[in-house]
Amino acid sequence: MVEKVTRSIVIVGSTGSIGQQALEVVRAHPAELRVVGLAAGKRLDVLARQVHDFKPSYVNAPSLTAAQEWHGAITTTLENLCELPEADLVLIATVGSTGLAPTLTAIRARKLVALANKEVLVMAGQWVMAEAQRVGVPILPVDSEHSAVWQCFAGDCRLGGDLACSSIERIILTASGGAFRDRPIEELAAVSREEALAHPNWVMGPKVTIDSATLMNKGFEVIEAHWLFGLPYEKIDVLLHRESIVHALVEFYDGSLRAALGPPDMRIPVQHALTYPERFPASWPRLKLTEIGKLSFSPLNRRRYPCFNLALDAAKTGGTAPAVLSAADDVAVRLFLEGKIGFADIPNVVDRALQAHRLIAQPTLDDVLDADRRTREDLEASLDRGTRRA
Repeated sequence: MVEKVTRSIVIVGSTGSIGQQALEVVRAHPAELRVVGLAAGKRLDVLARQVHDFKPSYVNAPSLTAAQEWHGAITTTLENLCELPEADLVLIATVGSTGLAPTLTAIRARKLVALANKEVLVMAGQWVMAEAQRVGVPILPVDSEHSAVWQCFAGDCRLGGDLACSSIERIILTASGGAFRDRPIEELAAVSREEALAHPNWVMGPKVTIDSATLMNKGFEVIEAHWLFGLPYEKIDVLLHRESIVHALVEFYDGSLRAALGPPDMRIPVQHALTYPERFPASWPRLKLTEIGKLSFSPLNRRRYPCFNLALDAAKTGGTAPAVLSAADDVAVRLFLEGKIGFADIPNVVDRALQAHRLIAQPTLDDVLDADRRTREDLEASLDRGTRRA
């Protein structure tokens, strides 16, 4: 019997945390979801297993030549992968600026784009959303917070940066507070890589986990929400919510609040994006409110999270500042994970890059890409000169 396929999917970043969880969703719905292309930048052993298990027609990785066949899949360029005629949806599951080119390629090929890469909208949200609106394809958010906002909007507003919804008072994103939410601030300079990667609620990749500990990820999410939902920054708030059960809330002009709740499990928002507008059954653990007992909310201690403050400042400055923010954070987090700087040095590295940058207030996309490149080069050069401690 031939299986019915309702959506064919390309996953860019298949060996990362989100990519692997997306494949769990595909495995759970083999009659409805089919993988036609996989791309990965590293961990080729994991990619090989994925190709063997899911049998995509095409695969992309830096060390593979375009002409050879690999485990039955034809190797191709990343650009071609995102334009495959048989693909309905492209999931961008990478981290960093490398996600921008495949996102734009998929949009221009009129594919549905499920976006799990924060940096794409942080550095180039203006161009990504404009291009999506030009060709008439929605950007489907995969982040748990933005998926929650999207689901709270259902029936009231359109998705895609042009909400035409006059009844929204504000949206509220929640933050767990990360690994060091209860650690005395004066101790943060000495925390280890292993401590920073021990998130209290979520299982994520190392970059996102460190960004959660510094709360840079929540600053990124504010910028993402601005572009995804077309809301001004003054209508986007953040609250500390330790349980990571309420992922976001929407407050309407009449004072009512709509919240989206769920366990801290990324397979839920991933599946929602991959199967939208339908909802498929899922076997993931369900939320049991009687076992949770209570939900807590409190303001952020902004002094504890200087990276969050830097992100908001860059967001409001606009221009090329968010691109510099994203690039500098990428370098700083990598250096911390490599043991070359301390945890408390991360915001110092980012701040130094922002202070040194000559802002372009009305940039082109090339200006944004150049700001990203120059920031990385300048930080690497300064560190190579012996300033390994910020």
